[in-house]
Amino acid sequence: MRDSVKLSSGRSYLAIPGPSVMPDQVLQAMHRASPNIYAGELVEMTDTLPADLRRVARTQHHVAIYIANGHGAWEAALSNTLQEGDKVLVPASGRFAYGWSEMAEALGINVEVMDFGLQAPFDLARVAERLAADKAYEIKAVLGVHTDTSTSIRNDINGLRAAMDEVGHPALLMADCIASLGCDRFEMDAWGVDVMVTGCQKGLMVPAGMSFVFFNDKAAEARARLPRISRYWDWVPRANPEYFYQFFGGTAPTHHLYGLRAALDLIHAEGIEQIWTRHETLARAIWAACDRWSEGGALAMNVADPALRSHAVTALRLPSPRATDLRVWLEENLGLTLGIGLGMAPPDSAEWHGFFRLGHMGHVNGHMIMGLLGGIETGLRALDIPHGAGALESAAKVLAGAPS
Repeated sequence: MRDSVKLSSGRSYLAIPGPSVMPDQVLQAMHRASPNIYAGELVEMTDTLPADLRRVARTQHHVAIYIANGHGAWEAALSNTLQEGDKVLVPASGRFAYGWSEMAEALGINVEVMDFGLQAPFDLARVAERLAADKAYEIKAVLGVHTDTSTSIRNDINGLRAAMDEVGHPALLMADCIASLGCDRFEMDAWGVDVMVTGCQKGLMVPAGMSFVFFNDKAAEARARLPRISRYWDWVPRANPEYFYQFFGGTAPTHHLYGLRAALDLIHAEGIEQIWTRHETLARAIWAACDRWSEGGALAMNVADPALRSHAVTALRLPSPRATDLRVWLEENLGLTLGIGLGMAPPDSAEWHGFFRLGHMGHVNGHMIMGLLGGIETGLRALDIPHGAGALESAAKVLAGAPS
């Protein structure tokens, strides 16, 4: 019998839902000696970042930069607006709503979770009903995850604001856009979002290590009412620094800043509207392939309705342990890494091996997506996992039919 041949040499493809593929321009911008952090080029360049970050978030308000991951942004947003004993409402459609809830609970905040399961978005009518019942306005904030990276559900943040306004509730609206910013349409000011958190390692295409909290004047007023706040998490000096070090609460994340500058240049050169359209088109190509694979096969997308799916990540199911088998085979044999199933089942259970995710966020284009789909098709064939035919043809039809 002929020995098996692995075809994984060459450039690997990390198709997980963050950290995302980094553009060469970002990597090259970061490949330099440490700069002076007191004067000169770095200081001048950093002054240009807040305005361009606001352009991506579609806001005219404030932004604070943190040397932290998304969990740090969660804590910063909570610490600047709420205090121990306050109450928040958290509609949940996946693991990351619970993660933000757990962060709040650790700060002594009372959390009420409305769980809508792992395959459905927020029920806005139920959220409105709950807020209408809060006659004393005990709920100080509503925490909504725009795209839950675990389930790939894309929630209607604009609709969530409308539900709050319908019943006249004064709570802050906070949005987690860690997986969606720079991928899915998000309009902070037009949608009435008071606080938005995101990270640099997904749609912003920079290595993990920085996060951002955007906030409007209403949220700034909530901060001003707090009796105290951690000096490190305080967003006031970060958003309005008198000195360079105050942007970051200390030493700057020098090389990340150079990478971010390059990434923002790429984003603005392409245009955010075009970026949203590109992500939507590439997502539709993936879904078209998955629809064909699911015909007569075992594969299924977690979110049935395309209107409710993220354009940055797709969560999928296979009978356990075939999802893990597929991921392992693709990484070992083709150099293609898919995302693990996260939050869909306990990680120590057999069911955990029945889920996986595709990341299609940030620096991705048509040929990369066709390569991703071709790799998955190869793995399904190699492992004799039942699947329908014509997936690549369906994906190609979507891409070929996109406006040029």
